[in-house]
Amino acid sequence: MIENWTQTAFLAVIIFVMLLGLAGLIIPVLPGLVMIWLAALVYWIATGFTWITWVAFAILTILMIVGSVIDNILMGASARMSGASWLGIGIALLAGVLGSIFMTPIGGLLLALLGIFIVEILRLRDWRKALNSTTSMAIGCGSSAFVRFGIGCLMVLIWVIASFYLPMG
Repeated sequence: MIENWTQTAFLAVIIFVMLLGLAGLIIPVLPGLVMIWLAALVYWIATGFTWITWVAFAILTILMIVGSVIDNILMGASARMSGASWLGIGIALLAGVLGSIFMTPIGGLLLALLGIFIVEILRLRDWRKALNSTTSMAIGCGSSAFVRFGIGCLMVLIWVIASFYLPMG
């Protein structure tokens, strides 16, 4: 258990990390959902898990995983609806992942968009159609930002309810 005199400071740090995680979902520089998940994990390890917090942690884990891959699903679906090839989508997603590893997530996004544009321009020989696929992928990315932010808010809400409002036991 946490000592009483450090409890407020510890809680403030946890809340700060969660808010920073939410900000990272709006400005994609930080892994926001992972930060929220880790903050909840650290809090529950420090304060002791109960059956309620174990269930909440399982839900947070599922939400974090779904939220982490929703970008790829929404970006790919949006590009596919505009007529992009599976090859173009695959190259874009691979470029995005590699770019996010070696650069910031913004660099990953730019590489993904460049990847689909190059594949589609080579495939279609029409830069306007290639640009249409690229634009659709960018719109899918924007849509996923709203979804990820909603998932992040839900994760914080679940943590608050499980930690402070449900009976422990």
